[in-house]
Amino acid sequence: MDQPPRALLQQRLDAGLEGLFPTLSHDMRPACELDQGQRDLLIDYIGLLARWNRAFNLTAVRDPLEMVSRHLLDSLAVLPWLCDGPVLDAGTGAGLPGIPLAVARPDLEFTLLDSNGKKTRFVRHVVSELGLKHVNVVQARLESYRPARKFATIVARALAPVRELHLTSRHLCRQGGRLLALKGRAPLEEIAALDVDAALIAVHALSVPFLDGERNLIEIRCEPSPHG
Repeated sequence: MDQPPRALLQQRLDAGLEGLFPTLSHDMRPACELDQGQRDLLIDYIGLLARWNRAFNLTAVRDPLEMVSRHLLDSLAVLPWLCDGPVLDAGTGAGLPGIPLAVARPDLEFTLLDSNGKKTRFVRHVVSELGLKHVNVVQARLESYRPARKFATIVARALAPVRELHLTSRHLCRQGGRLLALKGRAPLEEIAALDVDAALIAVHALSVPFLDGERNLIEIRCEPSPHG
């Protein structure tokens, strides 16, 4: 598929960002606003993803214009709840949601974790090309990763059932930290299966421009494991 003109990708991104947080309060809005330099980096990322995807099959989404909505806007929908760092993107894949969030929040430190070598090589290339000096890329399995310090926020996008995600990531969460799990429909059965030590804070219904279907963010108080 031919690459759409950059101006068309930019237009889709600008329109999407305009409609992403229509009801956001005034005090939360500054943390979710992106300047032109950040928007340019996001379009650069889509260009790299589309180019590498032709050879390495990093995502099932082939159309760069669709990548703007299904990858960039869907990832950035988490921004109002991304309050504290350091941040771990668990199972980042091709850098989602970690790369868009890191572009939007250069004030926070990010670690992008995945066990797939092909995908982590791509993400390292993106980090280098975009000059994201506050981003670290790690190839490891979530359950076996043991960093020097724990994380204030763990984000994951359609990685695993909520209970499994909580159990395999809680050793990485610092006291008072949060797990933010991006899902499609609100997974009520998954939420009901959570361990008693996982405190559900809220289920946030998300509205992502140009995307059909439900999107929800599951926010959990993710206390450290007593054995972690």
